[in-house]
Amino acid sequence: MPPYLSAKELEALRRWPTCAVSNAVELFNIRPRNEGFMLPEIKCIFPELGPMIGYAATAVITADSPEGRRIQPPEWWEVMRKVPEPRVAVIHDLDRPVIGSFWGEVNANIHKALGCVGTVTDGSVRDLDEVREAGFHFFSSCVTVSHAYVHLVEVGIPVKLGGLTVKPGDLIMGDKHGVISIPFEIARDVPKAAQMVEDWERQVINFCKSKEFSTDGLKEHFMSPRPTWPPPK
Repeated sequence: MPPYLSAKELEALRRWPTCAVSNAVELFNIRPRNEGFMLPEIKCIFPELGPMIGYAATAVITADSPEGRRIQPPEWWEVMRKVPEPRVAVIHDLDRPVIGSFWGEVNANIHKALGCVGTVTDGSVRDLDEVREAGFHFFSSCVTVSHAYVHLVEVGIPVKLGGLTVKPGDLIMGDKHGVISIPFEIARDVPKAAQMVEDWERQVINFCKSKEFSTDGLKEHFMSPRPTWPPPK
């Protein structure tokens, strides 16, 4: 089992925007800088809800036809509950173009009751006013009016959406900027690393805003040593 984080450790991460988390992850050099996050096609529907963080429960859906393989919701709920709370339902939609939505007021409230804080899907969402009021996060590729023939076809398997492969239990974070995966092996150190990057950036920004600003001074500040991990003792 991966080393799941405590509620306090998750909250320490959630205090940072995803951009700062992305900067922090780069310090550890454990993955290429063009990987580990979803592409702009996955949009934050409720930016006013702030950051979302949780462990991925994964599934695959289709809405184009009532035919073919079908998994009943109770089976999905049981698989989902094997992932620790807080959970994020990460759902890959097979249909292109997207036809119908798995997500609306009913499923949002069901999943919230089952320990989910939100969903990330390359499919669609609907019932926006009601779901916003419920405080359930929506990250999706689009919004649609109908659920069509939507049904589950796979649960508890790795899925790829927005260019990112997500495995059950992965640590997922999202906000108004997008969605990022945080590797477990560095997750507890990411807040400290984010602060290190912030401190370096702030001295540059503050100098740019100061009355002492000059091009030579900017060069000196910008070329000052950047933070590295592990930090110097």
